Amino acid sequence: MSHDKKQKMLCKRIIPCLDIKDGRTVKGTNFVNLRDAGDPVELGALYAQQGADELVFLDITATVEKRKTLRELVNRIAHHINIPFTVGGGISSVADVSALLQNGADKISVNTAAFKNPQLIQDLSKEFGSQCVVLAIDTRQEEDGEWYVYLNGGRTKTDARCFDWAKQGVDLGAGEILLTSMNHDGTKQGFALDITRELATQLPVPVIASGGGGTMQHFVDVFEQAQADAALAASIFHFKEIAIPELKGYLQGKQINIRPV
Repeated sequence: MSHDKKQKMLCKRIIPCLDIKDGRTVKGTNFVNLRDAGDPVELGALYAQQGADELVFLDITATVEKRKTLRELVNRIAHHINIPFTVGGGISSVADVSALLQNGADKISVNTAAFKNPQLIQDLSKEFGSQCVVLAIDTRQEEDGEWYVYLNGGRTKTDARCFDWAKQGVDLGAGEILLTSMNHDGTKQGFALDITRELATQLPVPVIASGGGGTMQHFVDVFEQAQADAALAASIFHFKEIAIPELKGYLQGKQINIRPV
């Protein structure tokens, strides 16, 4: 079976994302204005129960104590959650990843550290397998129409174009791309269909679309029009604007191949 056929047959995934700060779930808009959204383990377990396909936990804590706290949190998550989960935020070494995988994470996501040291992607992929390595890219479309890569939680612009960096990351061994459009993040106006489609159709790995999901139709659009493999959202799930079982029912009604609840 060709790679394309296999890709098309795979179920599309719905992935709630939990941003963690000091052990609590927080949510902001366009990367600012954080507010508390509850205990990540309880929330994650609830989503798993409701039919989420995977979870992403992004730790935005900046303290020195962070590593130990994150390991403990991952361990707690692994004991309460029965679906695959990815952990990201400040991961910059094989040792970091080893500790998280040993504590029960299924995949890890790298962002700024990988951009600054692309060799990291290769090292992680060699050590743990590319299926464990998710390359997260925060991108913004500028006045010139190009999509540029941003680092440090969207604070630092680079001259790198999103597609070029994604392709390089995949060549180095990233097994999946988590693509967040900063223009769309938190707006609930729909996902960034064009840049998502470019990556999803031209790269040989799954692409997770992130940023902008606000209605059930937005998920249909990102799967059908942009050919994303997965769609990630946060606040619409955390604040009960869309329930996962309803979303999955809606997608099934639109003939989208989704794992039933």
